[in-house]
Amino acid sequence: MSESAITPAIVAEHGFSPEEYQRVLHALGREPNLTELGIFSVMWSEHCSYKSSRLHLKKLPTTGPQVIQGPGENAGVVDIGDGQAAIFKMESHNHPSYIEPYQGAATGVGGILRDVFTMGARPVANLNALRFGRPDHPKMRHLIAGVVEGIGGYGNCVGVPTVGGEVNFHPAYDGNILVNAMTVGVAETAKIFYSAASGVGNPIVYVGSKTGRDGIHGATMASADFSEDSEEKRPTVQVGDPFTEKLLIEACLELMASDAIVAIQDMGAAGLTSSSVEMASKGGVGIRLDMNKVPQRESGMTPYEMMLSESQERMLMVLKPGREAEAEAIFRKWELDFAVIGEVTDSGRMVLEWNGAVVADIPLGPLADDAPCYDRPWTRTVPPAPLADAPETADAAADLMKLMGSPDLASRRWVWEQYDQKVGADTVQAPGGDAAVVRVHGTDKALAITTDCTPRYCLADPVEGGKQAIAEAWRNLCAVGATPLAATDCMNFGNPQRPEIMGQFVGCIEGMAEACEALDFPIVSGNVSLYNETKAEDGTGTAILPTPAIGGVGLIADWKKSARIAFANDGDDLWLIGNDPAHLGQSLWLREIGGREAGPPPPVDLAAERKAGETVRDLIRRELVTAVHDLSDGGLLVALAEMALAGGIGAKLPPDCPATAAFLFGEDQGRYIVATANSDPVLRALAAAGLAHRFLGSVGGDAITLPDGAAIPLADLRRAHEGFFPALMGS
Repeated sequence: MSESAITPAIVAEHGFSPEEYQRVLHALGREPNLTELGIFSVMWSEHCSYKSSRLHLKKLPTTGPQVIQGPGENAGVVDIGDGQAAIFKMESHNHPSYIEPYQGAATGVGGILRDVFTMGARPVANLNALRFGRPDHPKMRHLIAGVVEGIGGYGNCVGVPTVGGEVNFHPAYDGNILVNAMTVGVAETAKIFYSAASGVGNPIVYVGSKTGRDGIHGATMASADFSEDSEEKRPTVQVGDPFTEKLLIEACLELMASDAIVAIQDMGAAGLTSSSVEMASKGGVGIRLDMNKVPQRESGMTPYEMMLSESQERMLMVLKPGREAEAEAIFRKWELDFAVIGEVTDSGRMVLEWNGAVVADIPLGPLADDAPCYDRPWTRTVPPAPLADAPETADAAADLMKLMGSPDLASRRWVWEQYDQKVGADTVQAPGGDAAVVRVHGTDKALAITTDCTPRYCLADPVEGGKQAIAEAWRNLCAVGATPLAATDCMNFGNPQRPEIMGQFVGCIEGMAEACEALDFPIVSGNVSLYNETKAEDGTGTAILPTPAIGGVGLIADWKKSARIAFANDGDDLWLIGNDPAHLGQSLWLREIGGREAGPPPPVDLAAERKAGETVRDLIRRELVTAVHDLSDGGLLVALAEMALAGGIGAKLPPDCPATAAFLFGEDQGRYIVATANSDPVLRALAAAGLAHRFLGSVGGDAITLPDGAAIPLADLRRAHEGFFPALMGS
């Protein structure tokens, strides 16, 4: 296309502000052609450049003695001892999953798997954090069914167990659901692969599937508001093939066993553009690509289409010279495409050739490190006033029944039974507990993994909500006996050009940073997903709740000693660790029973959180407790009911327990319920740590018995708890 064809309308269609387009002109010293404009467009999109968030992400702690690689690579890497590392990351696939739920969710799983095995790890676990709108919304059943089927369809076929996650509902997600996918892998610390290209003259190799026209402008689409009608964006959604992904995993790991690879990068958002730009810019080199050599599955593709395609199951590598034949033989054996498509140069530029002519020539600095970085105006969220008129429970038994069957607390069995949780034979704890537990193959060690966030807290007070998201992930790892190592995040927010939305982001980052620092729980990888809004015809936007989803990973020295939430023995004593609950603000009880979302979220005492978690881990390590559960949504009585249902054994609260709504359903932080067959050493440990605690009665029977003597049969609780999803989905 000639230079004169780049009109203001085309510039606007590619997502540039007038000021940004002037930066493009300055970077090139001339007008771009269409291919160059497209490359700048995707590299400067919010999805790829983090131009609204980079400034604030720098506030997060990212280092520690256990951290081998923090943010900036395909995934984070932490040391788990014995020459082994855990490699993990969480990413969003929100807009694609709303447009085309099956493929959007499936390719979200495929993309995060590639981020992990790109670094030399064999994936051992998948998780997902899902947020949907009102269950009775006309589109929601279709979206839930498609997303769950897509996650299961991809993960099950590729042979990686899906072991945990979240499913929540709120009207704020009616027009913009969230699909956040997390993968954890294990690698040898001596065999970790990075993406920085090096070695002038080294061959650049394309492997995997052929390039098609699916997913073009996917990164740009993910960096803009939705309209109410998203059907026209369906072609921007990628199409995945898990069987090809499985072949790609095995081929990459086989080649990684040699020393042929200099650098490797997944073709994710923005496809060939982002992978080549990131590899060259990280290595401080240039890159030349021959577009005629790119494997294509459609005829007549232009360089513009090839560079912007987000076709799945593709990787880019830099090989040592002379190793091409060896690498090609491996990929051909696995029935995958292999092509040498270019070479590393010393130009500091991206040069694309096609049909014997140069069709793009761009300096790499402006595409990557020098991309726009904005300090957006923001306003701090003013937290709500304390509840002055907190209601009281009229019938705690009826309240518990309603809560256990409510959308946010009902059993997710319908969801996770569609996922293969056991493939690989290393799953120790599948969905349903505080954290998933997966054995490190061939060892006694295990990784504990969780995803956590309470968006309603973040809306009310982003700083406390950000703290709580980190603290709950840390607490869930402690509750199974794991030492927390590090976290990944997926920052889902609305339009950052609205000061109140940007203020939510800044507040959550501040709270997260404070908690990460206090708990020695650094962020080693992550993703930012902005513009999660639905724009009405009048131009007004409805944003999602601020949702900084946290994925946490911890280490258990002996998987056989991991704790579970299920009551194990009749007659065990029950103890509450932490202060008596008293906080009803933003609680699920207040929303589901009181009919309102009001008050501030519960404050997070990070020092107390750390002390309680470390003590609980010690009790588990010493095998002094038979069941452990952290307290979160729904408070004490919900946690007790979950433990009883998991073990099939009831519990009886003593008469001296308060029967108030605040005590039974308050969501105060930093608390656990433990069951023990021998209270004396447990009480000595709690006293030595200076932790508040309260006797909660004993395990036994077939009901939850309240302080006033009211008994709630477990059979009734189970019917309420298990009924929501089958009724909603008609199965």
